[in-house]
Amino acid sequence: MAAEAQRVLVYGGRGALGSKCVEFFRSKNWWVASIDVTENAAASANVVVKPSDSFAEQADQVSAAVEQLLGSQKVDAILCVAGGWAGGSAKAKSFYKSCDQMWKQSVWTSAISSHLATKHLKDGGLLTLSGAKAALSATPGMVGYGMAKATVHQLCQSLGEDKSGLPANSSAVAILPVTLDTPANRSSMPDADFSSWTPLDFIAETFFKWTTGNERPKSGSLIQVITEKGKTELIPANL
Repeated sequence: MAAEAQRVLVYGGRGALGSKCVEFFRSKNWWVASIDVTENAAASANVVVKPSDSFAEQADQVSAAVEQLLGSQKVDAILCVAGGWAGGSAKAKSFYKSCDQMWKQSVWTSAISSHLATKHLKDGGLLTLSGAKAALSATPGMVGYGMAKATVHQLCQSLGEDKSGLPANSSAVAILPVTLDTPANRSSMPDADFSSWTPLDFIAETFFKWTTGNERPKSGSLIQVITEKGKTELIPANL
């Protein structure tokens, strides 16, 4: 283990947002481990997830690898920024496939991150999950996506309550963005209004603030990330 006192796990550390989080926390001289299906060379350490059709198998594999990596060391934060998007109504030919993909990318990763937090997060630590503003209401054109993200919201709210299993004084907070400004989104929607997309730097900086105890929302919060005309605001969801 490196000598730095401050440590963070980034689940999905090879994706666009995950890579930005790894880069940002490393720039602050934190020890950063990436958990993803491929390594992130910029991270201090990597846990490579083996693709699996069984949730329990993947969860056990990742848990054992993190246990081996950390030993008795605790982390200040676990940032679950894994996820993806799939469209389609319940009638779509690809409906089952898209549901399966969304479970694996959003629900599996969030559930594993939550359990890792019960074992490896410091008292007063932070767990972030990735929800979606769209999933606060009906998503008929992307049913699998909305279902998976709504599950993440429910998980976060459960973790915010007593007896959730999280360490003392720690917090679980879900971000609910609309559209993140990623290279993939720009290439798939080249004519969109980018001034309404949330910059990845803003998310990474927000996570850093919350991790260091600055302006951290209360545990169980669902925080909408709204960007308009290049300005981003954090607005709690009133459920």
